Amino acid sequence: TVLNGRAVDLAIAAALALGCTVHETSVFARKNYFYPDLPKGYQISQYERPLATGGHVDIQAEGATNAIRLTRIHMEEDAGKSVHEGFPDSDKRTYVDFNRAGVPLIEIVSEPDLRTPTDAAHFFESVRRLLVWIGANDGNMEEGSLRCDANVSVRPRGATTLGTKVEVKNLNSFRYLQKALEYEIARQSDCVADGERIVQETRLFDSALGRTFSMRSKEEAHDYRYFPEPDLPPVLVPEARRARVAATMPELPDARRARFVSVYRLPDYAAGVL
Repeated sequence: TVLNGRAVDLAIAAALALGCTVHETSVFARKNYFYPDLPKGYQISQYERPLATGGHVDIQAEGATNAIRLTRIHMEEDAGKSVHEGFPDSDKRTYVDFNRAGVPLIEIVSEPDLRTPTDAAHFFESVRRLLVWIGANDGNMEEGSLRCDANVSVRPRGATTLGTKVEVKNLNSFRYLQKALEYEIARQSDCVADGERIVQETRLFDSALGRTFSMRSKEEAHDYRYFPEPDLPPVLVPEARRARVAATMPELPDARRARFVSVYRLPDYAAGVL
């Protein structure tokens, strides 16, 4: 196993663009679980010592700017893809496509700051725009270059403790994300109103039916039995490497928009269009 250096540089660029703290040392771990799309029984990921932490994404909501905090950015390898349709016997069998297994990716984890499906779609769109802008992603969501796993929880009005979270996995469009969250919030709200217990699980969104359905129970972190990846040394990102990556990055959209307004005296709308 050899780490792709270019992937690390793109991960650093994404972290810098999102205002994260890039750590000088990060460590890979093995995340152990059994699923058909993971043939070796573990996924190389990062857990206790990720590449970057902190940062935020600004979204526009009801005329105001909201800063959605980020928890972390970590690197990991992609798994395969379960294929549930497109074959003559898809009603009886699930196929597995291993073409993307082992491909490096970054996972961007946010804090529970999003309150509406619309805000979540705006957040996803903002992240995509920024990643495409800096060249870290081609933005092709249909082909799986960018995917979103959305965690949803509801709580009674006035309660301060977050409810049990349910993950809706592999959403690949802004509209599907919004529709999936709208359905899931309504489903969980009905369950709570009826006195039922929300089960922590992973669900998939059926875009044709406009509903989510259960995929599997969701593990806790300790269930993955993380331990340090023995075949990969720690990732070292000294200041010189951070500076080199930063020097290759384009001017970020918000900074460019602000410069157009201040230097060229353009109205905000025109600066945004440009």
